[in-house]
Order: sequence, then structure tokens, then C-alpha cells
Amino acid sequence: MFNALSKQPVDKIMQLMHMFREDPRENKIDLGVGVYKNAEGVTPVMRAVKAAERQLWEEQETKAYVGLAGDPVFADAMVDLVLGDAVRRQQVAVVATPGGTGAVRQAFEMILMASPQARVWVSDPTWPNHVSILKYLGIEIVTYRYFDAETRAVDFAGMMEDLDGLRAGDVVLLHGCCHNPTGANLTLPEWQQVIDRMNAVGATPMIDIAYQGFGDGLDADAAATRLVASSCPETLIAASCSKNFGVYRERTGLLMAVSQNEAGKALAQENLTSLNRLNYSFPPDHGARVVTMILTDDKLRADWAAELEETRLGMLRLRESLAGELQRLSGSDRFGFLAQHRGMFSLLGTTPELVERLRAEHGIYMIGDSRMNIAGLNDETVPILAKAIIDVGI
Repeated sequence: MFNALSKQPVDKIMQLMHMFREDPRENKIDLGVGVYKNAEGVTPVMRAVKAAERQLWEEQETKAYVGLAGDPVFADAMVDLVLGDAVRRQQVAVVATPGGTGAVRQAFEMILMASPQARVWVSDPTWPNHVSILKYLGIEIVTYRYFDAETRAVDFAGMMEDLDGLRAGDVVLLHGCCHNPTGANLTLPEWQQVIDRMNAVGATPMIDIAYQGFGDGLDADAAATRLVASSCPETLIAASCSKNFGVYRERTGLLMAVSQNEAGKALAQENLTSLNRLNYSFPPDHGARVVTMILTDDKLRADWAAELEETRLGMLRLRESLAGELQRLSGSDRFGFLAQHRGMFSLLGTTPELVERLRAEHGIYMIGDSRMNIAGLNDETVPILAKAIIDVGI
């Protein structure tokens, strides 16, 4: 039986990680893997996470199952973090998931259950796993323009022109903040125009919010998601705790289905819970419990928010430093977009050939589409990267 299986395509990020590990050069720089790293190149355990885990180790008396949808206190805390008071809690169906990827997968599964003929619109480009999962499930994909390779900003006119093709029952996948891979984000007035377009034809928004707190701050990063949830009849929201709580390996995520209709919310909750049962029964609890303890304890929450803000400002400073160094070396402001982008990633908007030259000639590793992880830099490597970018002719 196994011999009948097909070979699977190599994951480009995993391949890049292997190449980086095998590279003997001491001055090599990893800008490919999508995890936050501090100036020492370490993905740290946050102070509040350590404190919560110590408390949990002392107090927890059982590892028994919690529930198919996860801990309701975790659900309440995360709905409050992401949605604030934009909608009533009673409007939101919730299930805990194995990370943000699990939330995305469950959302796509529910779309398939509710409307097998639905088309899912994704930005060009988007996080590659969005497309991979949709293809695996056999859901029709439609792309809309998003990134302008000349300005390195959102091609909003192109996006809206493409969304003219929306029809009733379609789903539009949007990044809540810190767009991956581009780093370029819609403004709130632009979000409102997208909302109006979706509502006019009866399309449903799905938001993937994986970097809340990494862009302009916790509330600012959630503003677009809150606007959509309060303005549309139904909204799917996949949220991740991996980045803003640093609990990557604990696989902590949440899927929300917001409905202005009570019956719709109840049906969504039943089906989401059923999907959990079918796919993995009970979701992981350790990370969710740690996150819950942080969000429901004033002292832990304040410390977590302070460290998250330090992280955000650190990435912003690296962006500004890199843009400034590139301006000095190039004598132009054509790299100013780097300071305007938000989150961990920016898309340089160059060719795979020049990305390969960065790797071969300078030991700088990034994805072939020129997505680079700003958090992979530090004060010492910023000038090295800037010089390499100019040297290869980007």
C-alpha cells in the first residue's frame, strides 16, 4: 500500500533550514524561518509564561480531558483579547485548536461542510499553507491582487478590482494584521471598503490573525478584525498564541465563528465542536491554560503586555535601522517601505535569482519570493544585510 503513495513536494522553509544548518560560514544570517528571535538569536520563553507555568506546576492536580471545545475560560479570555467589546460574547462560537494552523484547517473544514461549492479568495501572495490546505481539501481557490512589487505597498486598486468578481457564498481570507509574507497592511478606511464589497454580494470574511501585538500594539492590531466582526453578518476568525505568547511548540490557537444570528451561532458551535471530535477529539490544554492564567491575572498580564511591547518596538527599531542603512548606502529612499511594513516579515519584492545570490555570495538565507524575517536580525547584522542587498543589485 505505501508504495502507491505519491512523493510530496519539499517544504521550502524546511529545506532552507537544512541548508542553513549545513552552511559552514560563521557570518551566515537566517531570515527564513518564521519565528521570533531576540538579539542573541534565541526564541525566549516569556517571563509571564515562565511564571504561569511555575504556578501551574504547583497547583494543577489533574491532566484529565477538559472538553471537546477546550476550556471555556480560555475561550472567554481570547475572545476578549481579539474582539474586545466589538461584539457580544453570546454571538461568538469558539473552539480551541492545535495552534493557528489548526484553527485555519478547522475553518476550511467548516466552510466545506456548510457550502461545498464555496470559493475561497486568498491574497496574492499569502501564507503558503493557506493554499496547501485549501488544495488538499479540494476547495476552489481564487486569488486577488494584494502586493505592488514596485511600491512594496498594498495594491488596493488591484485588490478591489479583483474583488468585483465576488459572488454570494464566497469566502474572503484576510490577514488581520502584519500580513504574511509582505508586511504591508490595509488601512482602516480600506478595510471598510472591503467590508462593504463583501456585504453587498453576500460573501463571508475569514480572518487569520497570527501576530496581534507585533505590529502597532494589541488593540491597534485587532482593530480591523473587530471592525469586520461587528459589520458583517458572519465572520470566521483563526487566532494564534504562538507568536505573541511565544508558546510555539505548545500549539495554542482558537477558532471563532461570529454570527449576528443566534440560531447561526448555535449551529456553528455544534459543528465546530463536532469537527474537533472528528479531527483530534480534545485540543491541547497546557498552552491554553498558561495563556488563560496570564490573561486573567492582572500582574501576569501586565508583565506579558510589557514584554510583548518591548518585542514589538525592537522589531520596529530594526526596521527603521535597516531602512536607514539602505538609504545611506543607496543614496535613495526606495527602501523606505521597510520602516512602513509591520510585523515579523517584509517582502523585498525582488527575484529568486537575486535571493539566491544573497545566499550564495553572502550567506543570507530567505525564502525565494524574498520574504525575510526582520526578527532574524540584530544590530550587528543589519549593516551586513544592507551591504549585501546593495551588492547584489536589489
